[in-house]
Amino acid sequence: MSVDELVEGVLAGKRRSLARLLSLIEDEDVRAPKALSQLYRHTGRAHIVGVTGPPGSGKSTLVTQITKELRRRKKTVGIICVDPSSPFSGGALLGDRIRMQEHALDDDVYVRSMGTRGHLGGLARSTAEAVRAVDAFGKDVILVETVGAGQSEVEIIELAHTVVVTDVPGSGDDIQAIKAGIMEIADIFVVNKSDLEGAERKGAEINAMLETDIREKPWRPPVLLTNARTGEGVAELVDKISEHISCLRDSGLLEERGLQRSRDELEQMMEYKLTHQLLTELRGRPEYNEAIVRIAKRNEDPYTVAEKLVMDFLLKYREDAG
Repeated sequence: MSVDELVEGVLAGKRRSLARLLSLIEDEDVRAPKALSQLYRHTGRAHIVGVTGPPGSGKSTLVTQITKELRRRKKTVGIICVDPSSPFSGGALLGDRIRMQEHALDDDVYVRSMGTRGHLGGLARSTAEAVRAVDAFGKDVILVETVGAGQSEVEIIELAHTVVVTDVPGSGDDIQAIKAGIMEIADIFVVNKSDLEGAERKGAEINAMLETDIREKPWRPPVLLTNARTGEGVAELVDKISEHISCLRDSGLLEERGLQRSRDELEQMMEYKLTHQLLTELRGRPEYNEAIVRIAKRNEDPYTVAEKLVMDFLLKYREDAG
C-alpha cells in the first residue's frame, strides 16, 4: 500500500488503513512521517482525554465505561491503550482484544494497544503520532490510557486536553500520594471503586489538598466517585469532561495550549532531525571513533568534544549554504 493510498484510506474511514498506519508508526517506518505530513491538516478536531493513575486503580474498566457513555451520546471514540512491552517481541503485553471486547463490534469505536518499548513517562514514544492518526481518522473523542507507572505519568499533560487522574481507597500512604507529581496534572480526579471502604475519605483528602492551592484558575478540578464495574458515577464524569473542554475554549486556554503544543512539536522534530543528521554524518568518520576512544581513556571529556563536533557541523553547513 503506497503512502497516498494509506492517506486516502484513513481519510475515508477505512479501519484497515488506520491499522496499517499505526503499525508503521510503531515500527518507525519511513513511510509514517510522510503519511502524517499529508494528514496533519485534517487533525486538531478531536477532544483528547488522558486517563492516568497508579496501577490497580481500574483505568481500563473506567475507559470502557466512559466509551459506553460517549457512545450513548452519539460520540465516536478512539482508544489508545499504552501497555508494558513484551521483552521478546516489543509488543503490548495486554491486547485490545482482551481489554475492550465490549466495543469490538462497534464500527464507531477504534481500539489500539501500544507497547511502551522501554520508554519512560507512561506513554509510548509514538503515542502522539498515533493519536494524530486517529484524529485524522475522524473520531470525536480520543481516550489515551497510560501504562500506570505512578509519578512518571506526567507526559500525558503534553498530549491531552483533559487529564483524568484515577485513585482508589486504601491505595497506600495518602500523604505520599498527595506529594506525587501525578496529583498536580489532573483536570478531574476520580476515586474509583467507590464501593470500597474509605472512598469518601479519599475524596475528602483530595479536596483538602486542592483547597491549599490559592492560585486563581478558570477551572477547579472536581473530585468524583465512580464504580467502573457497575458504571456508577460515569455519566457525571463524562459531563465534567465536556465541561472542561468548554471551559478551555471560553477562557482562551485551548488556543494557548495549542500554540504551546505546536511549539513543542516543532522543537522536538527539529531536535530529532538535527541529531539524526549529525550522527549519520559523524558515525562514518574515523575521527569520531577516535574521539570516543580518547574520551574512554579520559584523555578528553565528552562536553568539550560534543561542543566542538556540533560547532564544526554547523560551520560546515553554513559554508555550504553560503
